[in-house]
Amino acid sequence: MKLYCLPGACSLADHIVLEWIGKPYEISVVPRDQLKTSYLKINPNGAVPALEVDGWILTQNAAILNYLADENPASGLGGDGSAKSRAEINRWMAFVNADVHPAFKPLFGTTAYLEDPAMIEKSKDAARKSLRGLFEKANAQLEGRDWLAGTRSIADPYLYVVLRWAQALNIDLSGFDNLAAFSKRMESDAAVQKVLKEEGLT
Repeated sequence: MKLYCLPGACSLADHIVLEWIGKPYEISVVPRDQLKTSYLKINPNGAVPALEVDGWILTQNAAILNYLADENPASGLGGDGSAKSRAEINRWMAFVNADVHPAFKPLFGTTAYLEDPAMIEKSKDAARKSLRGLFEKANAQLEGRDWLAGTRSIADPYLYVVLRWAQALNIDLSGFDNLAAFSKRMESDAAVQKVLKEEGLT
């Protein structure tokens, strides 16, 4: 298996899951200037991650994470085998993938087309407010739990990635003690430490 990634991007979640699974894999770091050029042969959308397995290429983060869980049921990252367990994991995967991740877009420059500094800043302020509200929900979910879905799953590395983004962008996470404990839990994990080192994030 080969994972195409960018350091610190959402592909970090897939990298962590691959390390948790413990089977052989390799990573290919895609230079940013190749995302919209030569890398389009791998992913026509010009985005990471992409996973290559025996010549087959899978894109979209949620699809890759679910594939890895399905291919490696013994890891427990896809739940206990029950429909309820998997649905709970996918609920929180969807929350991070469809709600939290896109909310960062104005902070990543997607509203630059407005060409009005005041309007651009207004869009960023709205994003910061939205993100705090979303992280408040994640913090509440972690009350009395170590992991989003109760047991460690494919949803957790994705939450960890967006928390890293929030910290880097100075999103107000004050008072979210459960999220702070979650981040520490992730960063104390040997596999996570290894991946962060490999991606040059430590």
